[in-house]
Amino acid sequence: MKDIVAILFGLGLFGNAALFVPQAIALWRKKTDEGISLITFAGFNILQVIAVVHGLYQHDLALIVGMIASLITCGSVTTLTLYYRLRRKRASVS
Repeated sequence: MKDIVAILFGLGLFGNAALFVPQAIALWRKKTDEGISLITFAGFNILQVIAVVHGLYQHDLALIVGMIASLITCGSVTTLTLYYRLRRKRASVS
């Protein structure tokens, strides 16, 4: 039973990482940050870093890999949001 839960947990972490991909694609296609909460995604990134550190302390490879994958996909949303927000603000100043 413990192995089944571990497999489901790993699949859940992969699914968690995959959930950020559509948002990153939408940002890339629309080229705008409108409707994206930077505070929310920054908060997700902070929690993911904490989870990676926790995984390191617990020697939990599934947690480490899963949260790094989430950090990459969520981080891309955060990065794109920052990029388009700064670009929009610079354009309004010019």
